[in-house]
Amino acid sequence: MDYTAALAKVKEHVSAFFDSHKNGELDYHNQVHTEAVVEAAAQIANHYQLDGRDFFVVNAAAWFHDIGYYIDFVNHETVGAQEAVKFLASINIDEETAQAVADCVVATSMPQRPGGLLQQIVCDADFYHLGTDHFKENNRNVRKEFGVLWKEKPGKSAWREKTILLLEKHRYFTEYCQLLLNDKKQENLDWLLSRRKTEPEATAAPKELITAAPPPVTEDPSSGKKGRKDRPERGVETMFRISSANHQRLSDMADNKANLLITVNAIILSAILSLLLRRLEDYYYLSIPTVIILTVSVLTVVYAILATRPSIPGGTFTPEDLTARRVNLLFFGNFYKMGYEDFAGGMEAMMEDKEFLYGSLIRDLYSQGIVLGKKYRLLRIAYSIFMFGIVVAVIAFIIATLIHGKD
Repeated sequence: MDYTAALAKVKEHVSAFFDSHKNGELDYHNQVHTEAVVEAAAQIANHYQLDGRDFFVVNAAAWFHDIGYYIDFVNHETVGAQEAVKFLASINIDEETAQAVADCVVATSMPQRPGGLLQQIVCDADFYHLGTDHFKENNRNVRKEFGVLWKEKPGKSAWREKTILLLEKHRYFTEYCQLLLNDKKQENLDWLLSRRKTEPEATAAPKELITAAPPPVTEDPSSGKKGRKDRPERGVETMFRISSANHQRLSDMADNKANLLITVNAIILSAILSLLLRRLEDYYYLSIPTVIILTVSVLTVVYAILATRPSIPGGTFTPEDLTARRVNLLFFGNFYKMGYEDFAGGMEAMMEDKEFLYGSLIRDLYSQGIVLGKKYRLLRIAYSIFMFGIVVAVIAFIIATLIHGKD
């Protein structure tokens, strides 16, 4: 199935739907919002390296997730799921995949309870803006739309209180969004809480407010001022967390690949040593192919083990290392032989010195990259030996059998 072409048809269909269903009352749940959710869904899906089918499911669900607002805004998730199934059937998408898309659309219903990674991605994409600078801008559109749809525009204080409640209860489901967006979402919540203190006490908000749309906040006229010194720091810290998490994921993948090679070649070696070697006297012409495959398996296992073999430094550091900021206390290999007092003192010194702290983070990230580079280089050698070696061994077995098999 060509899912890329199918996704292009979904985009064309939903875009045509928006063009033919112009509705000036929908200031938020419109084509602009849908395209933003699709972009966020693709970003998250790419992070998790989804295959073609799952990538299609996530993005198709993002396209269909809010078109129900133009048909029945109260039950828009259910309507959107039905529209998705209907259209996907018309372009010959199998029933299981179409149902997966529909399930992802329904999963965005409040309160969100996604089942599995695909539904989690769509849910996080739908509320992606909660952890971005677009949060306040979306507020005006959502609140205005709510007032038109429900014929009751809530006051700013009531709207803010429900928004605070939802932000406090909301959580991102994917680790990627947690690392990337939680800090900014907390910053948006803190801003709302500060507004609560400076404005009159809130009145009760309409019951439907929490489920009608992604939560808004009121626009602060002074929001453009340069008073948030921690904004760049949070962005930097988020960058370090995501990069470190990516490195850890890549390291786990390399370990799994190495383990696969070790397991397969251990089975090959066991079979050859227990079955074939004892019969070489009868099948002497298989000696060379046997030696080839034994050599290939042994070399593959050696390189796979080298790829996962840990390298641990001395485990100590000196006061001079601390003073010169040469030691990276974020890696256990640099302190595991030190006493607790020395380690704690070093950590306190690092936490009090921003340059030292960020320097350690940079050094730690760089060290992870160096280790990953070495690991993947050795792993590539192991896979190359196994791939080419097994081909040569099989060819050697075939040739030996054809030449001497009738003797």
